Amino acid sequence: MVVNIFKGVNFFFLLGLGTVGNIFLFMNYVCCIGDTAKKSMHFILIHLVFTNIILVLSKGIPRTIAGFGVRNFLDDTGCKMVCYLQRVARGLSICTSALLTVVQAITISPRHSRWRRLEPRTVWHVLPLLLSFWGLNSMLSINLLYIVTSTYRNSSHSSENDNYCDFLPQSPKINWIFLSLLALRDIVFQGIMGGASGYMVFLLHKHHQRVLHLQSSRFVYKTPPEIKAAQSVLLLMLCFLIFYWSDCVTSLNLHFFSKTDSVTINLQEFLTIGYAVLSPFVLIHRDGTWLNAGMLWQVER
Repeated sequence: MVVNIFKGVNFFFLLGLGTVGNIFLFMNYVCCIGDTAKKSMHFILIHLVFTNIILVLSKGIPRTIAGFGVRNFLDDTGCKMVCYLQRVARGLSICTSALLTVVQAITISPRHSRWRRLEPRTVWHVLPLLLSFWGLNSMLSINLLYIVTSTYRNSSHSSENDNYCDFLPQSPKINWIFLSLLALRDIVFQGIMGGASGYMVFLLHKHHQRVLHLQSSRFVYKTPPEIKAAQSVLLLMLCFLIFYWSDCVTSLNLHFFSKTDSVTINLQEFLTIGYAVLSPFVLIHRDGTWLNAGMLWQVER
């Protein structure tokens, strides 16, 4: 009983922290999008925060209720919608993070670079990509609408743990197809994210070396804003990769070795929403440096 209360309090804390941080950031970007020249970048950030809100709420609320010992509070329809939103939001977070990194890398690339031709000038250049992300992840999660069911159908199983939904048996072939497509999506978008981040760091390093050469005669050196921007991008990407791969390793461990280990199960639940909870605070720390750095650098050149 004490363990369940502790779990409920823990998830309630994560739910509150993630919800407040993401909503604060969401309102801030919405209010400022009309006052900045980088509307496309702000729009991508708004979408990232919005997907984080969906993930935190769809994962945090049911898990908090279940953690406090409430059973059978979701019917079949509720379970299908909650699990579906969780997977779609998780996929959108991966895709949007990759797009954010790519757009930022294009923004700070040299004017004569061919990549500058791909820079989104308005929100309408970004919107089709975001809509395609919704379509892609909605299709990759469609099987959940057929295999997810409420634990109410199996009261003896629900009394053994705090799961609020169960999964019906699925054809191994279909299961393999969906798992392969999900893995392919993650590999592709993480590869894009890593390549764009590496390219951006390379550009910022070259610019930093040029600044050092020009300011070699000065006694006081101030870190250029674009260097702070690179650090923020790397921190956000590192945050994502740590939570993503920790979640993958923990999930595999649960599947093959520790299917009934409550500690590992709770750790996996935390890792699922860890990025969505922490990323708004990384963005809040970065706010005022990353976007401003891109605009300042364009003015300098």
